[in-house]
Amino acid sequence: MRVLLPLWITTLVVLIIDQFTKLIVVHALDLKTRGGMMVLDPYLNFRMAWNTGINFGIQIGDRWVLIMLAAVICAWVYWWMNRDRPRAIVQVTAGMVIGGAIGNVIDRIVYGAVADFLNMSCCGWENPYSFNVADISIFIGAIGLILLTNDVEPTRDSPERSD
Repeated sequence: MRVLLPLWITTLVVLIIDQFTKLIVVHALDLKTRGGMMVLDPYLNFRMAWNTGINFGIQIGDRWVLIMLAAVICAWVYWWMNRDRPRAIVQVTAGMVIGGAIGNVIDRIVYGAVADFLNMSCCGWENPYSFNVADISIFIGAIGLILLTNDVEPTRDSPERSD
């Protein structure tokens, strides 16, 4: 089994940062009871939201369906990275997706919902949504995978491209 070091390091770092920030904000700052807290108003505030759905609270099933969906996505991204063995930066973006997905899965198992608490607004516009470090990581990782995988070199097992 080949080790994908950038992928695993990034996965672990994202997971630790995500869970640590949730532990501090939800429990140490007691945001679960307080509901909200101004940090750098209006640019950054903590606003507790328990997300039982996917992004923006869109419901697609119960938490176990979402946990299984996250597991399938993580397995597929890992399989893809292991098959193609892309450069380190692509593995980092894959690790961001996997680490963020695992962080949100942990929330669904522990709390029954994802703990979202970051809220950003600006210039008279009040954002009604909250998010977390895992969400940021998944978003950036997915964009990175889209933008950085076009120039993947073919492996010995894949057909040559004739672009």
